[in-house]
Amino acid sequence: MDSARTQVRSGFVALMGRPNVGKSTLLNSLLGQKVTIVSRKPQTTRHRILGIHTIPGAQIVYVDTPGLHREQKTAMNRLLNRAATAALADADVAVFLVDALRWTPEDELVLERLAAFTNPVILALNKVDRLRAKAMLLPLIERLSGKRVFAAVIPVSATRGINLPALEAEIVQRLPRSAAYFPPQQITDRSERFMAAELIREQLVNTLGQELPYASTVSIEAFEQQGRLRRIAAVIWVERSGQKPIVIGHKGQRLKHIGQRARLEMQARFEAVVYLQLWVKVRQGWSDDERALGSLGYVEP
Repeated sequence: MDSARTQVRSGFVALMGRPNVGKSTLLNSLLGQKVTIVSRKPQTTRHRILGIHTIPGAQIVYVDTPGLHREQKTAMNRLLNRAATAALADADVAVFLVDALRWTPEDELVLERLAAFTNPVILALNKVDRLRAKAMLLPLIERLSGKRVFAAVIPVSATRGINLPALEAEIVQRLPRSAAYFPPQQITDRSERFMAAELIREQLVNTLGQELPYASTVSIEAFEQQGRLRRIAAVIWVERSGQKPIVIGHKGQRLKHIGQRARLEMQARFEAVVYLQLWVKVRQGWSDDERALGSLGYVEP
């Protein structure tokens, strides 16, 4: 390995925050492209996903995490919390993302988890574009600064890109000097197969968010690649037989809509022609069964 590669600032940055605070939107905006799905529904992110940003002199490996939440009624809830907390174990820097408009008990939970983290923590106050006056930030900054020392405090808007270069500059100067962890052209650690399942689930959540919020997941049964062609077969799993017709819809129209939207997203993401087949099946109680979660790809090393 040449010495030039060892002189960059390179490290892992955990994006921490409560559910639906905007971590996935922030990651996509920092990278300038979509690597993680986004929805208005809390707990859309269910996996630890790396977003790799290589710039002159630095490689930042962002770790998008599920939102930390106090409710741990099911195995899925507990798994999401473990995944979020585990991201801190190898992080060189943490970004604590907070909604500038609203502080909740789950924000307090994230702050509690960060108490044992000894590396720099940057406080990012999101959605500042919605504030009537920037002076409204001061009471929140004062209150949070009394709870712990932050390496920096940056007001941002993940959706509009406000202050993201400033946030990234604060991150870079706190990363250690080392060899880059990934090739410069790589933007995520996740495969197209994984992304295909996530893009279907994104459309499932966005289409059925009120009727079927968390009782569904997606597994890829077949993924064939032939040049710029992808043939993909996937199963949407639900927990009860009564949920199956909800996903399928009248004469299959809802399932068709989900498939069409997901296919278009895949074609844009993979820069390929995609043929997608979808089925809906029932697996009783999968979200509260650790063995079932493992077979569906949720239990990771």
